[in-house]
Amino acid sequence: MTTQPPVVVPSLSEFETALANVRQVAIETPTLHSKFLSDLVGQQVFLKCENLQRTGAYKVRGAFNRMSHLTAAEKKKGVIAASAGNHSQGVALAAKKLGIKATVYMPIGASLPKVEATRNYGARVVQQGGTFAECLKAAQEEAKNTGAIFIPPFDHIDVVLGQGTVGLEILQQHPDVSTIVVAIGGGGLAAGVAVAAKLAAAAQGRKIKVIGVQSEHSAAYPASLRAGKVTEIQTTPTIADGIAVSKPGRVPFELIKKYVDKVVTVSENDIAKAILVLLERSKQVVEPAGAVAVAALMSGKAKAKGKTVAILSGGNMDPLLLQRVIRHGLSTSDRYTNFSVMLPDRPGQLALTAEVIAGAHANVIEVLHTRHGNGLQISEVELNLSVETSGHKHRMEVVKALEKAGLRPKLQPSRED
Repeated sequence: MTTQPPVVVPSLSEFETALANVRQVAIETPTLHSKFLSDLVGQQVFLKCENLQRTGAYKVRGAFNRMSHLTAAEKKKGVIAASAGNHSQGVALAAKKLGIKATVYMPIGASLPKVEATRNYGARVVQQGGTFAECLKAAQEEAKNTGAIFIPPFDHIDVVLGQGTVGLEILQQHPDVSTIVVAIGGGGLAAGVAVAAKLAAAAQGRKIKVIGVQSEHSAAYPASLRAGKVTEIQTTPTIADGIAVSKPGRVPFELIKKYVDKVVTVSENDIAKAILVLLERSKQVVEPAGAVAVAALMSGKAKAKGKTVAILSGGNMDPLLLQRVIRHGLSTSDRYTNFSVMLPDRPGQLALTAEVIAGAHANVIEVLHTRHGNGLQISEVELNLSVETSGHKHRMEVVKALEKAGLRPKLQPSRED
């Protein structure tokens, strides 16, 4: 068995060099103050908006930094990558900037906007396999057969250095930051941010805390950290597909176990609520994987201490998924409620129900009136209503108002559940 060399911790000067390098392609994204989150957690919270980065995510930083270190002979061979989304676009744009031919393998079910964006940056896109693992295998086989250079999404020190420039920017924009919350998939971003930020803070003579966040449906890092080694897990479907990685990268894992203070997990409901809050309160469109840091703060799973920065790692949201997530987020926040009401089959009952709901200051979104449901008496009809409410308290006020009017409301699960 071949023994791999130990992972060497990069220096602050290496991150500074990487930052100057990625400036050729990546913008310095802003940090926006979030009053909502600040009031919620009792600390000043800022959002590092990598969703506003070129290609819509931080990935272009690591891809460009890795590819810019290729020799002239390697660049001539071209590059190959595998990705379900953001890494593909980062590789495509970096290759275009460096004049390198790029091929990107993407799963057959990959988001169409991400596929088209990758093509528009000039890369050759090959859609193969129903899962990321299948398209990864195909990409690595082509790289082996053609001699093209495979560009990994996270497991390379040059990629980690590139992604770590996000952490360096945060310290430049907020030298007094105390806590950084960051998403973890394979670990390239979290590893780079943690090392860069802690080295920069140490140069100031102080310490900061870095908290990593994973989806509870694909939480490979907690298992690996408990085992003390890279451990592969069985993932389950998650809306945060951008961080749905079953096995940590060796390089980022070695850095994360030393430099990330804690790794927490968030639920699908936590993520949906975070996306909705970011859209409403901060006017930021953020994809599920990009919203997990905010989800961790909102759910209390990540504790903010002192000035806190949550990284919005990506904003490439499929419009159809956004529609579903908004509805689900409204439902889980008790702002979109489904009722069923059994009514006598006689004129005026629908009008009475609508009048009661309006009197409770709720808004009816959708109505289904049926005489054919299971368990209905001949003289009964079932009314299914989708109602907009302002939250849990208002929702229960509507229920009580219906009951007071002699009606029998039953809360139903969301149609997205």
